[in-house]
Amino acid sequence: MLNWEEEVAPALAKAGLAPQPVAVEPQRPQPDQMAMAPQAAAPASVAAANLSGGAAMRVNAADKRVINAKTDVNQLVPFKYKWAWEKYLAGCANHWMPQEINMNRDIALWKDPNGLTEDERRIIKRNLGFFTTADSLAANNIVLGTYRHITAPECRQYLLRQAFEEAIHTHAYQYIVESLGLDQSEIFNAYNEIESIRAKDQFLIPFIDVLTDPNFKTGTLENDQKLLRSLIVFACVMEGLFFYVGFTQILAMGRQNKMTGAAEQYQYILRDESMHCNFGIDLINQIKLENPQLWTSAFKDEIKSIFEKAVELEYRYAEDTMPRGVLGLNAPMFKGYLRYICNRRCLQIGLDAMFPNEENPFPWMSEMIDLKKERNFFETRVIEYQTGGALSWE
Repeated sequence: MLNWEEEVAPALAKAGLAPQPVAVEPQRPQPDQMAMAPQAAAPASVAAANLSGGAAMRVNAADKRVINAKTDVNQLVPFKYKWAWEKYLAGCANHWMPQEINMNRDIALWKDPNGLTEDERRIIKRNLGFFTTADSLAANNIVLGTYRHITAPECRQYLLRQAFEEAIHTHAYQYIVESLGLDQSEIFNAYNEIESIRAKDQFLIPFIDVLTDPNFKTGTLENDQKLLRSLIVFACVMEGLFFYVGFTQILAMGRQNKMTGAAEQYQYILRDESMHCNFGIDLINQIKLENPQLWTSAFKDEIKSIFEKAVELEYRYAEDTMPRGVLGLNAPMFKGYLRYICNRRCLQIGLDAMFPNEENPFPWMSEMIDLKKERNFFETRVIEYQTGGALSWE
């Protein structure tokens, strides 16, 4: 992940802009290449130009840009953004498929009239109601929007992997719904029928619509800020905040030896989503580094307002899913937790913490969110299932 103090802040200072000194987790150094002004060139036109005939100049890595590049988007190498390629390789090594998880214990528990309380069943249905469509929204945003506007082929390569992972996640939720024999129309249409779910999706949709508009092009200050805004919403809000009430609830069930098949799938999904969030933050910071004119005081204030609204919406979802205490959890516990996560996202993209002194009330979640350790949490095969070599998250 890009380091604010060592890379982004000096670059802003060099450009004559006031840096915001914030501690961000260290990451591999990136070339300090500054784009003095946006260069309007849609990815499609770049590709067409390079294939239209004649010998084109070979790509120089230093000329690459995350957005508005004039280099050939079809040439993956030479690498400039090695961190994106390494995340792509890590995602491939972490490949999994839902049907590999045994759901027999979950099915028996769900069918047992005394197996779960009504509050526990409500949590499961609400979770599936949100997630079954959330990952479809994320995939649409990548495939129909973000991918078109990113001109670094290394980053595009990761986005293709991420889009496939979103499909796997939707498959996983469908697999759980089918295994438990739930009413599929009820679960999949919950984003239209359940207010706490609908409110979160309605909050996200305008940011999707901006990027999926076929007439939208980057290359101006206004449109480049629109792109950056949408990237922040999806990396830091959707994948970095809106998923964490649900993850905590289902993983808490797994800790109590309930719905362990679903919990195992959620743990795989959490690993993927954490990578998505970290990639998105790297992408955001790289765009800021190359386009410092986008990171204005007014823009930062707007992002803070978005974060504030997102925390409110996710807390409302916590209240709806947990009208009473359950699993050793209750809705008020999530108020501090969501503020704590929001502070982390702010710091990671160079903003001041919005809710000072908030602490994590679920320390057992930190290990799985941060992916600092490989741990066989449910005594299944989470640490064993890998392809293409061993993962290292440090």
